[in-house]
Amino acid sequence: MRILLIGYGKMGRAIEAIAVGRGHEIIANVDTYDELNRFNLKADVAIEFTQPESAVKNILYCFDHQIPVVCGTTGWLDQKSEIEHLCREKKGGFFYASNYSLGVNLFFRLTSYLAKVMKPYPHYKISIEETHHTQKKDAPSGTAITLAERIILEQPLIKKWQSIETQDPSSLVIRSHRIDPAPGTHTVKYQSSVDDIEITHTAHSREGFAQGAVFVAEWMVNREGVYSMDDFLKV
Repeated sequence: MRILLIGYGKMGRAIEAIAVGRGHEIIANVDTYDELNRFNLKADVAIEFTQPESAVKNILYCFDHQIPVVCGTTGWLDQKSEIEHLCREKKGGFFYASNYSLGVNLFFRLTSYLAKVMKPYPHYKISIEETHHTQKKDAPSGTAITLAERIILEQPLIKKWQSIETQDPSSLVIRSHRIDPAPGTHTVKYQSSVDDIEITHTAHSREGFAQGAVFVAEWMVNREGVYSMDDFLKV
């Protein structure tokens, strides 16, 4: 498999190591759209982990060059619906996940299940805490937002999430912390006056995220359409 790697920071290097170890070829490592636009690259798939301000241009480049793209950049999701529409219009392939770790995606499922189980007990106040390294620019993390969205689907009294403290029972608060060298910790909390219930996922390195991205890239070769981790995991 010939991979175009867009974004060559710590995550990109971790992806490269796993991809090469699995026998794949990295045909180019680029960090910016300007670098990308200098090439007319023939790749089987692109893996995009850059910055929110760059993601949309990079994804559109892949659509225009008929390269299926696996995107892990967060912080740009206000344009996601538009990107999905353009993907279908241009007959491209697009896969987005806020987190590619198998453990995190199992955690997503557990979060949905717990939210459903806790539906009859509205006296528990629900919140999310997430901690990442200081180089992560967006807050809350895409993973925390996905957790919030899954809770909202199962909890009819909660209508939205927000990152500012509030006593509004219809709002779910996400608290973000940026501390080095944390790769990523997410905790979902149910708190009452008599007890607390918490579930936590803690990443120990980037390897789990990188491995998942490579597995998905292998799956995306020659695919057309819009996909998510639910499609990949056949949930």
